[in-house]
Amino acid sequence: MSVFKDKTLLITGGTGSFGNAVLNRFLRTDIGEIRIFSRDEKKQDDMRHDFQARMPEVAGKIKFYIGDVRNRSTLHYAMQGVDYVFHAAALKQVPSCEFFPMEAVKTNVIGTDNTLDAAIDAGVKCVICLSTDKAAYPINAMGITKAIEEKVAIAKSRYSGETKICCTRYGNVMCSRGSVIPLWIDQIRKGNPITLTEPKMTRFIMSLEEAVDLVLFAFENGQNGDILVQKAPACTIGTQAEAVCELFGGNKSQIKVIGIRHGEKMYETLLTKEEAAKAVDMGNFYRVPADNRDLNYDKYFKEGDAKRATIDEFNSDNTRRLNLEETKAKIASLEYIQNELNGVPNIVK
Repeated sequence: MSVFKDKTLLITGGTGSFGNAVLNRFLRTDIGEIRIFSRDEKKQDDMRHDFQARMPEVAGKIKFYIGDVRNRSTLHYAMQGVDYVFHAAALKQVPSCEFFPMEAVKTNVIGTDNTLDAAIDAGVKCVICLSTDKAAYPINAMGITKAIEEKVAIAKSRYSGETKICCTRYGNVMCSRGSVIPLWIDQIRKGNPITLTEPKMTRFIMSLEEAVDLVLFAFENGQNGDILVQKAPACTIGTQAEAVCELFGGNKSQIKVIGIRHGEKMYETLLTKEEAAKAVDMGNFYRVPADNRDLNYDKYFKEGDAKRATIDEFNSDNTRRLNLEETKAKIASLEYIQNELNGVPNIVK
């Protein structure tokens, strides 16, 4: 963590699952200060008490800022003296964004624009914007607004000066706030059948720790304007539900299929065909460089890109598919699941 030694990191939407994971990873390192920026004072107070109880020797490194990414002035205040920003603030629930799309625009698009402007004005060295697989070939309001967020970030990177701006795009984060596994565990313990949308639906899956790893990889290896993607595995929702049933004693024969929700796809895409044509393979990750051509398009009408026609997209149907035992092992490795199996209370953050 020497690159973070004595530095100040700000996390927008910092009281969420990602912010908590970053604090757990960073707080005992040589980082100087971590600023939690969010609009919910109750969640901030809960987080403050949690870390004071669990890590009293380093909890003083956490500073809390009440504000909203929709309000540019609160961001400018919080950005002063910041070295790095992880931009995690977003509206992420697909159905709620379908019903209130303008709220998603205000947070995911305008909020990102405000965050990047404040970071550039404050001379922040690097901003990593967290995006989602739903931004690739988007069909719902959440995905569309996150796709625009990426476009805003790439556009800003063209004139951001000393501020490096990158995006990370990833799939479903298991046991994060609003995710389905905690719901299934609760349903099993109450003796109810677990509910799922469509058993054949596939999703990329990753842990919170892997989400942090991707952001750190982008921080260390990304270039200005990049989108970075982890080569994540996937499984069907049906396999994931069966794995949770086996771990927690649920009845697989009573799994209840309730149908696809508003705005959901059968599979998700982490890398479009167009992005795959120019992506750089970096082992466990892909790097998609920004298109930094200018607005003089004349020569591009005369020159085509034959490579694009030969490349396929990277989606949750053509990535490595986990079987039941592999899915169960991945889920069982999570700290949240270990706590649940051992009777240790969990708070989904």
